Amino acid sequence: MNLEIKDLRVFYGKIEAIKGINITVNQGEIVTLIGANGAGKTTTLKTISGLRPVTSGAIIFNGQDISKVPAHERVELGISQAPEGRGIFPGMSVLENLEIGKYFRKDRKIEMAEDLEKVFTLFPRLKERITQAGGTLSGGEQQMLAIGRALMARPQVLLLDEPSMGLAPMMIQNIFNIITTINKELGTTILLVEQNAQQALRRADRAYILEIGKVVKEAKASDLLDDPAVREAYLGTGAH
Repeated sequence: MNLEIKDLRVFYGKIEAIKGINITVNQGEIVTLIGANGAGKTTTLKTISGLRPVTSGAIIFNGQDISKVPAHERVELGISQAPEGRGIFPGMSVLENLEIGKYFRKDRKIEMAEDLEKVFTLFPRLKERITQAGGTLSGGEQQMLAIGRALMARPQVLLLDEPSMGLAPMMIQNIFNIITTINKELGTTILLVEQNAQQALRRADRAYILEIGKVVKEAKASDLLDDPAVREAYLGTGAH
């Protein structure tokens, strides 16, 4: 599995949100995009998943240019996203939300049942609340549901957009532990957008820093954790 973003440009009307970025995500990696609000991180993920059109450049997935492939077909190819704000269906049960994640799959029911069990192993709380409406879950539980739903598509690469947003510190730690487990035990490649740069860099293999639609730095995540300029700009006092 290999995901390559080549000289990608994306516009919102006349505003160029992404200005010719190049990003590579290799099989088995956790790669994180960090940067301030408005840097273009979420737009990058939306463009990879097909929710924003490519103006120019290319998105190459497993050797295929998918820049013009519809979003639902990208899910079938192996790209799944847990969006910013979670995007669960509040009136539907936990189980119904999870079942939506396997909507485009064409394999056998037994394999889907196995994947449902994997999700419940990762998120025991979802199993406890299987019949509960998604909208009645806590913020942390809704985030678990959003990630679980994305995993039901059995993705090769999982796009995570701000998974820790609005969560209590203990739940943030829990979510990041689960992200590591998904990568190491399920073998899922992860592209992570995260405001909590400290946690993201601790978990990731490599990182890209975005500023106003451009990649300004690429390095091993551990190197960026130790970079004084990065610590000052993105990690704040929590880095010390």
